Amino acid sequence: MASRSQVIRLKPYHYIHVLDNNNSVTFVEFGPKTFTVLDHHTIVLQPTPMIIVPPRHYCIISNPVVRGPDREPVRDKDGQFKLRHGDEEVRLAQDWSEPFALYPGEALYGKVAPLQVVAPNTALKLRALRDWEDENGEHSAGDEWLFKGPGTYVPRVEVQVVEVVRATLIGPNQALRLRARKEFAERKTAEEWLVRTPGAYLPGVHEEIVTTVQAVVLTDKRALQLRAARTFTDFYGVVRKAGEEWLVTKEMTERHIQDVYEVSVGEVQITTLNSRQYCVVVDPVSAVTGKPALGMRELRKGERSFFLLPGERLEAGIQNVHVLESGESLLLRAREQFPDGAEVRKPGDRWVIDGPCDYVPPVTVDIVEKRRAIPLDKNEGVYVRDVKTGRVRKETGVVYKLKAYEELWEKDLPAVVEELLNRDADQSADTPQAAPGVPAPAAVAAGPRDKTRVVTYRIPHNSAVQIYDYKAKKARVHFGPDLIMLDPDEQFTVLSLSGLTPKQPKVLNVIALLLGPRFSTDVVVVETADHARLSLKLSYNWYFDVDRTKEDQVSALFSVPDFIGDFCKAIASRVRGSVAQQNFDNFHKHSADLIRQAVFGLDPVTGGARTKFEFASNRLIITGIDVQSVEPVDSRTRDALQKSVQLAIEITTKSQEAAARH
Repeated sequence: MASRSQVIRLKPYHYIHVLDNNNSVTFVEFGPKTFTVLDHHTIVLQPTPMIIVPPRHYCIISNPVVRGPDREPVRDKDGQFKLRHGDEEVRLAQDWSEPFALYPGEALYGKVAPLQVVAPNTALKLRALRDWEDENGEHSAGDEWLFKGPGTYVPRVEVQVVEVVRATLIGPNQALRLRARKEFAERKTAEEWLVRTPGAYLPGVHEEIVTTVQAVVLTDKRALQLRAARTFTDFYGVVRKAGEEWLVTKEMTERHIQDVYEVSVGEVQITTLNSRQYCVVVDPVSAVTGKPALGMRELRKGERSFFLLPGERLEAGIQNVHVLESGESLLLRAREQFPDGAEVRKPGDRWVIDGPCDYVPPVTVDIVEKRRAIPLDKNEGVYVRDVKTGRVRKETGVVYKLKAYEELWEKDLPAVVEELLNRDADQSADTPQAAPGVPAPAAVAAGPRDKTRVVTYRIPHNSAVQIYDYKAKKARVHFGPDLIMLDPDEQFTVLSLSGLTPKQPKVLNVIALLLGPRFSTDVVVVETADHARLSLKLSYNWYFDVDRTKEDQVSALFSVPDFIGDFCKAIASRVRGSVAQQNFDNFHKHSADLIRQAVFGLDPVTGGARTKFEFASNRLIITGIDVQSVEPVDSRTRDALQKSVQLAIEITTKSQEAAARH
């Protein structure tokens, strides 16, 4: 069988791989060339262009061929090309300026690529994939370092590019907070620090950027309070203990960048005092030790400005200087023993400073209260209590200033007396007083009573008021018109009188007992001997017959609490007894005379009714009785009375007509 040969014409810079089946060795044929393929040859790789690496480019060859000192491929004893299996080789343009072919077993990894240019303020983070050594020393697998720009990075098979690192710009009033990824140089793992130098900062391979810290601008009126998270030396060279707090003011720096171990507590505003102000600082910081003096107090007067240091606080804020006018005073109390001029004040001592003056209390003195002189007319007064002895007295008719151990005392009055002092109660009125708790119009206009003022009462004309002294256990009676003032232990005698028509008990409460002459009206239901029930409306005139010079008669005025109810009951009893002895017709004809005789009695001399009815217990005199109306209670009696009246009218009319006709 005739053999068929194949001719391959290779162009320049082309090559083929040919397998010699006789010895199983693959060889390379380069162009330009005409290659005749024999029977024992097999074309493994068709004509392929050689690889060209332009300037500033590179390529990576996998399983590169082993080359000798003359850079020629090395063959083994069988004639095959020796390869570095599993390895790679970087080929650069300066070393492989001429096109080259791939020998059997070699392969191009990727494609021909340009070299990476590293810009300024940029770096490549590199990691060693295996141990190797260069002119800079030995590198172990896993080592990391930076290739900083500007420059061109030449790749190596032993090195991996992890990432591109770019510089961070640090502006004015800024700092960069960094953290150590691992221990290196003088840094511990996870340690943090600040880079304050303005400009571009390229973090190292073991450095991590946490954040950018902005500076706090400090002014004359603002400071920054900081706390140390741990013991360290701050930027100003001061050793700060853990938990310590301090202020950074404009005197130290105009701009403060917070350190990594500084915790911002807050901003502190300046405290400014003018010439008329002062303040008390609690727990002031000692100038010697720099620590707060716990429990101490410091007085600071204006004009001055200061920042409150950590631990300091104002006791009652900024206070104004106490300006006392003439007639004003301050009651002071000593907190502790201290010399006050020639006198030594003991804790708890009280004294008074009188105006006019300016006063700023030292830290050893408390201001109890500000007082003002009380101008009192002869009809005005106040109750004063001595806090040492507890005795209470009244002061009237002077301009009174309370002493150090004196205070105003409040006199409490019963609720009924408080109400009566604000109204003019009249025991002869037929209407009840306002309900309890409802103020009278006068009381609303006057407002609540000042309990420290002496209780005064203007006694109306022709009336009497009884005052009881609980301390002396004596009562005294005053007649109007007069103005009375109560002592601390005195109270008014309140009379609870009957009122309305018919009379009901406890309707009127009065302080002033009106002496008359007055009148009262009552309704009395009576029954005649023939059992006719009648309702009589009676009006009584009365007055008190009292000789004001005789003490027994004066004291008898208030011996009967409800004299109106008592004399109304007494008169009603007499009227009922007299009417019960008369029949209806007789009583109807002589009702006025019968009632007057029943109440006043008969005069043994004249045989007629007397003119007055006297109550000896309280000197009350009844001078007259007026029968205003007589009405039957029973309807049948009312009808019979009406018929008799009509009949009497008819008889009178007819008699007059007869007389006229005659």
